[in-house]
Amino acid sequence: MTFPRLTEAAIRENLRLAYRPGLVASTDGYADMYTDLRLVCAAVLIPLIVIKEEWHVVYTRRTEAVEHHKGQVSFPGGGCEVGESTPEQTALREAEEEIGLKPGDVRLLGKLNEVLTITRYRVTPVVGVIPWPFEIRTEPAEVERVFTLPLAWLADTVNWEERSITPAGSERSFPVIYYHQYDGEILWGATARMTHNFLSVLGLLNE
Repeated sequence: MTFPRLTEAAIRENLRLAYRPGLVASTDGYADMYTDLRLVCAAVLIPLIVIKEEWHVVYTRRTEAVEHHKGQVSFPGGGCEVGESTPEQTALREAEEEIGLKPGDVRLLGKLNEVLTITRYRVTPVVGVIPWPFEIRTEPAEVERVFTLPLAWLADTVNWEERSITPAGSERSFPVIYYHQYDGEILWGATARMTHNFLSVLGLLNE
């Protein structure tokens, strides 16, 4: 595929133009399920790095000990805490707790519109550029591994598919994005959807 070279300034501007406070970007059909339910506030950090002049995205694989999404690929992040008034605060705190990333080392570029998860979280993805390499210090109870995926690979439509999944206890099916295996990891579900939303904002996803 032809992959345009993106500058940090271009990423920041695209995020600025696309972001709408309070707008839910979910396309997975969850929004109408949660109309009258209280959703849990959460935020994640989408960390961007440059390797050999190419953008990569940093992901984690969760342990089997966490409450939700056991063993799944995810972004550093979690629920909002009392006293946190912005998703940036939550995302940076969680990234420091989970992988040892210092908040002062992150150049924040912007936010994506919120995503609802089937586990009833309302998640704001925050995008930032981080140094690479940095001293990774994982929280052993939460994070099994930290790894990266190339942005160009993520944007290539040959590397993913959309499947229809019926969760246990549900009478409905929902579209779920599944990526093919890369470096032994499989990206799917809410994290894959947030990745697609980011790629769409950058104009890189031609479905």
